Amino acid sequence: MSIYRLAQPLLFALDAERAHELGLKAIELAYRSGLNPLLATRPQPLPTRVFGIDFPNPVGLAAGLDKNAAHIDALGSLGFGFIEVGTITPRPQAGNPKPRMFRLADRQAVINRLGFNNRGVDALVRNIECSRFQGVLGINIGRNKETPNEHAVDDYRLCLQRVYPLATYITINISSPNTQGLRDLQEETALARFIGTLREDQERLAAVHGKRKPMLLKIAPDLTPTEMDGIAEVLLASGIDGLICTNTTIDRHVIAGHELANEAGGLSGRPLMARSTAVLRGMHERLGERVPIIGVGGILGGADAAAKFDAGAQLVQFYSGMIYRGPELIGECVEALRGRW
Repeated sequence: MSIYRLAQPLLFALDAERAHELGLKAIELAYRSGLNPLLATRPQPLPTRVFGIDFPNPVGLAAGLDKNAAHIDALGSLGFGFIEVGTITPRPQAGNPKPRMFRLADRQAVINRLGFNNRGVDALVRNIECSRFQGVLGINIGRNKETPNEHAVDDYRLCLQRVYPLATYITINISSPNTQGLRDLQEETALARFIGTLREDQERLAAVHGKRKPMLLKIAPDLTPTEMDGIAEVLLASGIDGLICTNTTIDRHVIAGHELANEAGGLSGRPLMARSTAVLRGMHERLGERVPIIGVGGILGGADAAAKFDAGAQLVQFYSGMIYRGPELIGECVEALRGRW
């Protein structure tokens, strides 16, 4: 039994956000003490090439766990094929009032309304510059709460410019349900204008730095077929490099009757799996192989990772799976995908 399995009951006795912070500190301590093998066995390599990037394996850490890139050395040592940090905003912000994170342990789920709490893009850049991490690093960027949508692109442009030299790829997050109005940017006309501006910046930065960094879009699971049609058209027309399906859901039908069902925020974990995978499958049907997709949402076992691949993903990520399964889930997912090449 791993150390995480032993520690999990103690962590689950704490407030969810406090347990999150302590869990990261414990992973950091294990890394600095050389005790990582007690957390999980690193998986054997499963080289995967997507977006022109060589990944040591196709299983990554989703954004949200390490918002400020303060623990990328420790997290990277666990065996992930890639790490995505953020969401980061131009200016520091405290996020929404506490409590704002809730475990639904009997459903293997989490509800969060954190609200892009982070120390700002400059702090993230400093953390990365001080790290030793040499792996694949995605940086997820967003807008500050007080920035209206008509000026949102300016926040993304600033973050894109600041993180571009340090990122392996950049994710544009317009799908969090915890920043008011953010998901409105997924509307086809607004999205076309928004992505067009950022694509111009991406190509300009590629020329300045002599290296083109892929840019991905992360979308919500709460989309109608018509909305998916519009997003697909924009992505194909813009030449964006990739798509992440999906963020958390605001739908509560799958946890109806639960004592925490009425808590506001995004729902992740097991109840998200079906909806997230349906959107992934739908977007793959619309995009084919022209826009590679990362599947995220509800992965708590190797079979879940395999289901994402069956639906059209070329890479997968998890976050809530780290809460309920710990680092051993990395290797389990890698092995479940090993026979799929």
